[in-house]
Amino acid sequence: MLDVKKYIGQKVEVIVDRALGTKHPKFDFVYLVNYGYVPHTVSGDGKEIDAYVLGVDKPLKNFTGRCIAVIYRRDDDDPKLVVVPDGLLMADEEITSAVHFQEQWFDSYIKR
Repeated sequence: MLDVKKYIGQKVEVIVDRALGTKHPKFDFVYLVNYGYVPHTVSGDGKEIDAYVLGVDKPLKNFTGRCIAVIYRRDDDDPKLVVVPDGLLMADEEITSAVHFQEQWFDSYIKR
């Protein structure tokens, strides 16, 4: 399992390639949050590390914020960073609820 815990507490740039309100290119669901990747990184799937941008209620193209948690998947080696505006605090339950639209198909858990 890829360990991306080093990003927790760090400011990161996210390129949003699936903005809030857009449809997934292959599956039948809409992104309820902004979702993208951290450039110049490599995840378990060989692509950049993915990130959920929470706490922003408008579609974005890019975002710089603080990583407050990592969502790991027991059935997939592709962890997701949870990135929020600086100073925003979110409980695990809030994060779980916000990303449920996509994580419901995986056995995922949050690490801080």
